[in-house]
Amino acid sequence: MSDPAVPDAPVPSVTVLTGAGISTGSGIPDFRGPQGVWTRDPLASRLLELDWYLAEPDIRRRAWRMWRDHPVWTAQPTPGHLALVDLERAGALRAVATQNFDGLHQKAGTSGGKVLELHGSLTGTRCLGCGATEPTAGVLARLDTDPDPHCARCGGPLATDVVMFGEPLPADVLDAAVEAAATSDVFVAVGSTLGVQPAASLTAVAADAGARIVIVNAEPTPYDRLADAVLRRPIEDALPELVRDLLAGNA
Repeated sequence: MSDPAVPDAPVPSVTVLTGAGISTGSGIPDFRGPQGVWTRDPLASRLLELDWYLAEPDIRRRAWRMWRDHPVWTAQPTPGHLALVDLERAGALRAVATQNFDGLHQKAGTSGGKVLELHGSLTGTRCLGCGATEPTAGVLARLDTDPDPHCARCGGPLATDVVMFGEPLPADVLDAAVEAAATSDVFVAVGSTLGVQPAASLTAVAADAGARIVIVNAEPTPYDRLADAVLRRPIEDALPELVRDLLAGNA
């Protein structure tokens, strides 16, 4: 009589935190890396500082030109983005909490309901006065004649939905990310310096809840000490392999 078949190992519940490093392979520069936008031009950070943005028309004009010319509009997902789609299809993906505003997780095929955009998105624009919203594409289309766009309703300055320094993260999105981190078997931080709070603290939330922590990043992070594994290999190679190992029960 043959032995009964051994049941497959249960699929782990995985929450992933992604930072700019997962998208550099798509041609989108990061901010703080060795060749990052702010590393090369520290004053460029003012384009995303709320106080400067509100006070200086030239900052707003520069910010809108930056968004119009940004490579995000033509960027395509990397193998790292696509690997997370495989994780979802296998029923293992709890959530992708992303610090990115590029929409590449959705473009790769991850369900919108699984993507928690901690730092906002470029697709929408809001009035900083009355809160009225409109699609960013329409604002960009009129920049040649309206380089410092203002709200048609109240006259307040317009800004994209990307969260600026001086603004809180969307509370509902952050709460959902905290819950996902605290209720997963595995927490993977990918392409993030883990230096920006409160997003970085999701790693500690997951560790405190007993999750296995895996960090995939080219440089050391403040949370490496909590990690069960730290992968320094290129994300395009390391993340697909990690996903295969997770689904096979080998990680």
